[in-house]
Amino acid sequence: MRIASGSLAGLLAAGPMGLLMVAWQKLLPKREQYALPPEQITEKVIERAGLDDISQKKVARRVATWLSHFGYGAAAGSLYPLVTGSMKTSPVVRGLVFGLVVWAASYLGWVPAVRILPPATQAPAGRNMLMIGSHFLWGALIAFFVSRMEKNR
Repeated sequence: MRIASGSLAGLLAAGPMGLLMVAWQKLLPKREQYALPPEQITEKVIERAGLDDISQKKVARRVATWLSHFGYGAAAGSLYPLVTGSMKTSPVVRGLVFGLVVWAASYLGWVPAVRILPPATQAPAGRNMLMIGSHFLWGALIAFFVSRMEKNR
């Protein structure tokens, strides 16, 4: 049940996270306002899968990007109860730590390891702050949603 709670919380938190990413991107210098990582990752996966029909259709690409963003949020969120269950801190701190761990595991770990994107160490500081900040929000929201679900049991 706890994994399902984390997954639902991750799914719900992905919406505000995505909105923050889009809004924050507009505050960056013009040279840093290129596609956000969810879009870049989706494009690379579509390209590698040979799904040229999707990659040539803007609406289909956008739908695929948001579906993958919410799907990854739910999948990663399912790990929240497992990763943070033994932490003796407030839910907010657990959420912030979890968000940072997911960011690091993704953008310093598996994403560059499978050659989807370069590691975050090669991205501009503003872009990294955007991604870390949005992962903080995502993690904090997961902590909030999971704690609310646990209280309502």
